[in-house]
Amino acid sequence: MVKVRDEHPVRDDGSVDLELWLQRLQMQTDIADAEQLCRACEAVRSAHEASLAGNVDWTESHKNCYSIGLEMAQILAELQQDQETLVAAVLYRAVREEKLSLVTVKRDFGASIETLIQGVLQMAAIGSRKNPRHDSTVLGDSEGQVDNLRKMLVAMIDDVRVALIKIAERTCAIRRVKDDTRKKRYLVAREVFDIYAPLAHRLGIGHIKWELEDLSFRYLKPNDYKNIARLLDEKRLDRQLFINEVVDQLRSRLEDAAIAGDVHGRAKHIYSIWRKMQRKNIEFNQVFDVRAVRILVPEVRDCYTVLGIVHGLWRNIPNEFDDYIASPKSNGYRSLHTAVFGPEGKVLEIQIRTFEMHEEAELGVCAHHLYKGTDVRARRDGYEEKISWLRQVLEWHDDLGESEGLREILRGDVTQDRVYVFTPDGHVIDMPSASTPVDFAYRVHTEVGHRCRGAKVNGRIVPLNHALKTGDQIEILTSSEQRPRRDWLNINLGFVTTSRARAKVAHWFKQQAKEQNAEAGRDMVEREMRRLALDIHQLNLKLIAQGLSFKLVDDMFAAIGAGDLRLSQLLNEAQKQTEPNHEEQMDLQLLPSQHRHTSHTQGSGDAVSIQGVGNLLTVMASCCKPVPGDPIVGFITQGRGVSIHHENCSNLQSLRETEPRRIVSVDWDEAGEHTYPVDVMVEAYDRSGLLRDVMMILANEKLNILSANTKTDKHSNIARLSMTVEISRLEMLGRLMDKLNQLPNVIDVHRERDGKH
Repeated sequence: MVKVRDEHPVRDDGSVDLELWLQRLQMQTDIADAEQLCRACEAVRSAHEASLAGNVDWTESHKNCYSIGLEMAQILAELQQDQETLVAAVLYRAVREEKLSLVTVKRDFGASIETLIQGVLQMAAIGSRKNPRHDSTVLGDSEGQVDNLRKMLVAMIDDVRVALIKIAERTCAIRRVKDDTRKKRYLVAREVFDIYAPLAHRLGIGHIKWELEDLSFRYLKPNDYKNIARLLDEKRLDRQLFINEVVDQLRSRLEDAAIAGDVHGRAKHIYSIWRKMQRKNIEFNQVFDVRAVRILVPEVRDCYTVLGIVHGLWRNIPNEFDDYIASPKSNGYRSLHTAVFGPEGKVLEIQIRTFEMHEEAELGVCAHHLYKGTDVRARRDGYEEKISWLRQVLEWHDDLGESEGLREILRGDVTQDRVYVFTPDGHVIDMPSASTPVDFAYRVHTEVGHRCRGAKVNGRIVPLNHALKTGDQIEILTSSEQRPRRDWLNINLGFVTTSRARAKVAHWFKQQAKEQNAEAGRDMVEREMRRLALDIHQLNLKLIAQGLSFKLVDDMFAAIGAGDLRLSQLLNEAQKQTEPNHEEQMDLQLLPSQHRHTSHTQGSGDAVSIQGVGNLLTVMASCCKPVPGDPIVGFITQGRGVSIHHENCSNLQSLRETEPRRIVSVDWDEAGEHTYPVDVMVEAYDRSGLLRDVMMILANEKLNILSANTKTDKHSNIARLSMTVEISRLEMLGRLMDKLNQLPNVIDVHRERDGKH
């Protein structure tokens, strides 16, 4: 049934009695600083009065931001929320209506409350972007757009209190649309039913979910709502007399069994009655749980004892028993449900649960002892994982307290594997994380992808390799000509990240004439070889083509030109062909002839490589006997090379104090991979931070730099950075050059040999 909300306590002049209102809240939840909450109320009241400038008696309006703020706080107090949440709820509508600024909120109430309000505003902005669904033919339709929007909103939440404040605000909204236009009632009800009632359900907030469903049902299907309400009202007196008789009988039996339980009648919600009638295709008089009783007991074992008492009193109805204690529902709900033929042979539903289970069912994530041990699943998708995470956050608040770093801990705890973005007309599209505008274009339509020449994100032009975020609105700028760019297939440039888009681009090039693809592929290979300072004529192209499963060299070039084969694959195969004979590799000048060695330990088993000690002999220290994977440190001995110790070795600690200069840093090199010094030249227009950006790329690629030298021509303002980097594979060198080429102001990146490009 629809809940009748409590009115605010008022004084004789019609104004809200804040003192009495606050006393009511303190009976429901702990408020450490009542003065802060009062200041928030007064700030909203003053801001609202100032906005009216004396033209209207604000106390006459039940829809002003002050009244709504108090009502939101009441709802959240019922959910046992903390003081910060209540203060944010009181202030939220005034900020949303631009009667208070976030700057003022942060100054007067703190950054954490400002952050909460920002989160709710973000959810509101996403909700306002979508196109409302006008199709009311099927209530509860799980249309893809609605599901995507719901997932988008959940993905944006990094503090469960944000979701609770938004649910409270929408609860106020659906309560207050009774006197609005039919269209306004429908639009609010549609949004609440599609988005916020399911969210309340998934968070386990039972009484809010039921109210949102009933009120939404009232406006979405008014005739069905009135019909069921009339049928319930006609039988109300008879039903109440029947329930009273059942309750008295059950209380007596509980006393006889020495169980300190609570028994009361349970109202059946109108929407749940309608849904059961639709799902089972039955009439109203066949709904078994219109007459319902709920029994609350202290312990789980008492639940099954009471179940035995109930089935001993009345005959149970076959197939109408559910044990949600042994097998909880997906949102953590636990209870025993049974239907019996009660007194006079009338059908009666009985729910049996503990007091703790009842608190969980009513308050969901807001319960103090939440779902412990009841929500373990083998696998979840990102959405299920986030929902489960949200349902645990407030329990963590109880355990960890109000620490300053808690919010950062919570933000980083769940990694989303999907992003949800808008098309220009408001449709929601879900994509893999790190998707780009090019991926989005091909997701919308293949032709849009082929014609893509630029993109706007939230109204601003961005690069085509820009990473999209949840909530972005994307507009693709197209040309009249369908011609993808070949560099979209270069994985190092990051234009395309999804396999769908990559396949579409590759297919387009594959459809072009084979001769053109072969010519384009040869040009690409020659250009890459020149950049890497390699001579293509010294490569055995026929052998490389065979290694890549091509009969002819031209077929290999055509595959590169069509995007079916990557340059990195060709380079890896070229290096692989010569790996069995390093001398041949040096002759072909795939890489310089000098390479860095790692030292090998002596022992009975396979050798273990140690990086950082050159060609020195290494031995494992007998005192700590480190094994591969342990943190290690080297000590230069007299005549026995370098002894390798565990980082926590007690002998090593003594050596650190007595011989600190003989301690060297070493590391395991289990792969035993040869690395070679390569000279790379970067030419760029000089700017502040250029060297830092280059070094950052080297660090991210985990490459070791042996030397670096920078010279700047003051006349041309061109900087030339020459560096020697250790490279193990040609593919790694190509990736490094691609990333360096993407830096701002960079003109050219190439490999040098003997001072020549």
